Amino acid sequence: MKLFQKVVRGVVHRALALAVGLSLPVMAMANDMTTRYNLRAPASGMAESLYTLHNVMLILCLVIFVAVFGVMFYSIYAHRKSKGHKPASFHESTAVEIAWTVVPFLIVIFIGIYATPIVMAQKDTTNADITIKATGYQWKWGYDYLKGEGQGIAFYSTPTTPYEQRMNLQDKTANYLSEVDNVLVVPVGKKVRIVTTANDVIHAWMVPAFGVKQDAIPGFVRDTWFKADRVGTYNGHCAELCGKDHAFMPIVVKVVTAEEYTAWVAEQKKKLAEAPAAPAQLAVAK
Repeated sequence: MKLFQKVVRGVVHRALALAVGLSLPVMAMANDMTTRYNLRAPASGMAESLYTLHNVMLILCLVIFVAVFGVMFYSIYAHRKSKGHKPASFHESTAVEIAWTVVPFLIVIFIGIYATPIVMAQKDTTNADITIKATGYQWKWGYDYLKGEGQGIAFYSTPTTPYEQRMNLQDKTANYLSEVDNVLVVPVGKKVRIVTTANDVIHAWMVPAFGVKQDAIPGFVRDTWFKADRVGTYNGHCAELCGKDHAFMPIVVKVVTAEEYTAWVAEQKKKLAEAPAAPAQLAVAK
């Protein structure tokens, strides 16, 4: 009996080891697919709300899909002609009509109640700690710190990805299409209002990790906001087709601590004071 138990345990252990070994590539592939095709990991409260809303909507759609097609396939299978069922002959069903009217109505009401506060919060750009104007150009961004700590700082943020990498003449680096000469610097935990406009054609300022996307339209001023929860560097791109180099118009936002931001502002103000008389947009802010 003991020998038999040892043999069984050995078989079970080997089977488990084999299962784990075989599952690792699958898990790695699943993780890669989740990272590649899912939304970016949220780095703000708004992005977290949008991520949750997205998941709730997906689950709701899945439930509706399973319910509708489940009933349909069950009806087809359970009442098939080969089992001797005769088709019912009726033209209406009050209960069914009430059900497919009331249930979708309740679903829409639920979606509206759940999503409305999030949409309203997205549009609330009041009481911002810092206001920054983002101007779209073909094909770069211009930033002007209008209000709050850092007021008066202005610079261009130009892509620095080598031409050879863009044309597939050189191996792409890990920072491909996420490289700029001057990054947008903001403090963590502060409400940052982004005022968008454009100098030439329609652009769109989008940083997925913050849950923000706002069109930048020539002659118009739009705005959005975010409050980053974590220190780090976050990437985005122009999200509106704006010409031949639309794909090479990255956005890079560096979120720093309050102390680091104050030091950065002091450094930029010093550079502005030492720079010769020139348009404010030409101030360097690395």
